[in-house]
Amino acid sequence: MPSADVLDQVRDIPIYRASVERGHFPILEKPEIARGFPDNWMTPRLARALETGEAEFVLSTGTNHARMQLIRPPYFLLHSYYRLWREHPELGASWRTGARRVSLTTVLATEHVARVNARKPGATPGERWLDDRTLYLNRRLDPADWDREDVERMLGEIREAAGAHPDGAYLLDCSGYHLAHLIRKVSAWGLWDGFPRPAGIVHAYEYTPLNVRAYLRSHFDCPVVDLFGSTELGYLFYSDAEGRYRPYLADMSVELIPVAPGSGIHSLIVTSVRNPYMPLVRYRSGDCVRTRDGSTDPERIVSFCGREKELLPTPEGPVAQADLDRRITGVSDRVFLHHLRLTGDGGCRLAYTTFDDVPLTPDETARLAASVAALTGRSCRVEHRARIPVGRSGKYAWLTASDPS
Repeated sequence: MPSADVLDQVRDIPIYRASVERGHFPILEKPEIARGFPDNWMTPRLARALETGEAEFVLSTGTNHARMQLIRPPYFLLHSYYRLWREHPELGASWRTGARRVSLTTVLATEHVARVNARKPGATPGERWLDDRTLYLNRRLDPADWDREDVERMLGEIREAAGAHPDGAYLLDCSGYHLAHLIRKVSAWGLWDGFPRPAGIVHAYEYTPLNVRAYLRSHFDCPVVDLFGSTELGYLFYSDAEGRYRPYLADMSVELIPVAPGSGIHSLIVTSVRNPYMPLVRYRSGDCVRTRDGSTDPERIVSFCGREKELLPTPEGPVAQADLDRRITGVSDRVFLHHLRLTGDGGCRLAYTTFDDVPLTPDETARLAASVAALTGRSCRVEHRARIPVGRSGKYAWLTASDPS
């Protein structure tokens, strides 16, 4: 049962009435949230909030999965984000003194900001400043397509944002992959003199591989922080500069439930009243975690290891995105992008790129193929590629189901 204060906030919401009467709350799945929406959430208070604009209908980002309709206060996620930046032990000082946030992530995010701005009175077409603190940089779907003009424009906009702070401080919010692409192009074209160093870096949009995290740290002498959250929940955990995760659970609680006996992978179950208009009780977020000792103690989370829908079944139990990532990192720190494709003959192909565009050695290739085969229970062929295209969402998928080959 949720706590008494949570019960007080949900007892009048139709979706929870039966659970309150039974004294038991089952795990709340995404399809149940959508069934009968919005009537299954409607209360007199919510109806008034929708009328006054204190609440609004939005869609979850859904870049890799089906989008879900939500009700929340305007700028709910952004306020959660800014509050966490303000209170973060390594980022807070810069944020509180007015450092701007420069965001380098998917073009879909940039286009969303432009659409939001287009609805404002006196809007400038294509405006990419979300507010007075945050500028979105990326204008292309695939960061591999950035040309020198794109990169020089982005660096110029970064310099402008940094110049607004008395100490030249700014915070770089990114997809780790996108920033790694930018680093490679800045290095190739000798543009480092025009790239102001950030006061802090946050990657918060998707799982960031260990090699990519290390690559970012090798190029910037500042905290590189991971934030974990979602559109519907806000932010729940953050890492410190050493990569250790800390809970950020104001108005929230978390349960971990094993996805399979002995797998060490747990489903993240969240109870949150942070959004007063759509509180979620025992909600399955769809994310998976691993803990330091395999226990269900949320204080011991060491990895947000991927999405539950993307777990790969194997004879030894489910495999998560982070499990494959650890195998790759264990062989070489030069691997940048990777993609595992299951093949119709029961095997798999691991395609990869490297930061320096040089293929792995034959010995490394053989060791990686053997390691992936041991992990997946499938024979594995490892292939170097000059490029792995980004998906339609602007994000990279780690796994693709069987093809006919």
